[in-house]
Amino acid sequence: MVPGQVPQPAFYIFKCEQSSPPGMPKPSCVNPQTQDLFQYLAQSLMQKGIIGTVQPIRTSCMNRCNMGPVMLVEPGHVMYTGLTKEKIDRIIAEHIVGGNVVSEYVIPAQMWGEPITPADMAKQMGR
Repeated sequence: MVPGQVPQPAFYIFKCEQSSPPGMPKPSCVNPQTQDLFQYLAQSLMQKGIIGTVQPIRTSCMNRCNMGPVMLVEPGHVMYTGLTKEKIDRIIAEHIVGGNVVSEYVIPAQMWGEPITPADMAKQMGR
């Protein structure tokens, strides 16, 4: 590594922080019971000494509201759903540190599907 150069993270964790106003038809990833999950994630990464190589990022809605709270781990397009502090602990230990996706917390295939390239999407839209 070049002196003074900051290494890029090995992982980016995008945690949905969307909060819908009371009375909205769709659920929120952030409510009174789940509002501290992002802070918990960041503190856990700091306590393990790996925050320098794992970048937690707050995001807005990722359009999987019925599966929330959700977070997306990159690389890999791995979306974890129904988050709790216990699930976050296990994801950090097994996926982020251990290299093994915690498959039982991953969004069901029928709710996520395969990615489509912007070029292919443009073709489908006739543009």
